[in-house]
Amino acid sequence: MPRINNTAFYENAIKRYGLSAKGLNWNSQASQQVRFEVLYKLLYEEIPTCSVVDAGCGFGDFYLFLKDRGCSPQSYVGYDILDKMVQVARKKTKQPCFQKNILKDPLQSADYYVASGSMNILNRFETFLFIRRCYEASKKGFVFNLLKGKDEGEDFNPFMPCEIEEAVADFGCEVLVEEGYMEGDFTVFLKRKSDD
Repeated sequence: MPRINNTAFYENAIKRYGLSAKGLNWNSQASQQVRFEVLYKLLYEEIPTCSVVDAGCGFGDFYLFLKDRGCSPQSYVGYDILDKMVQVARKKTKQPCFQKNILKDPLQSADYYVASGSMNILNRFETFLFIRRCYEASKKGFVFNLLKGKDEGEDFNPFMPCEIEEAVADFGCEVLVEEGYMEGDFTVFLKRKSDD
């Protein structure tokens, strides 16, 4: 089980803040954009020729971020657990978006999976399962961000980068970690080796 009720967590935020970054429980649109910049920096050379699945797409903001930079993927699919978010994302992006539970439902294959903020309220077992399932569904890699810190809270799910590196050691992939762009956050790129 997530540490807090996933549906209520997001539905309450949407009621309070509307279809905005705060409605997705980001501190601000600026913090959402900083995280997107890091994902973009890691993938921008590849995105225009690749298929991308956005695992936890929210309102489709990452797709719109890429489009604004003239860097739309060759194909894009958004997944989110909340139907309301999927409906909004589909309307805003004009791309295929589907209601999916990443932990349980079949996932389509894509060159890259990306996830921004999607695991922040999962428990640790669920986070590791989410990472494994997205990586296994990717042909080239999985890029995601997590909250950074010690696991002491009751609501959110922070990690230290070394915990993720240990958890994916059996994947046999290259692990790139980006830090320092924002306090309390880090980004991981699980990059498949070219001979995989």
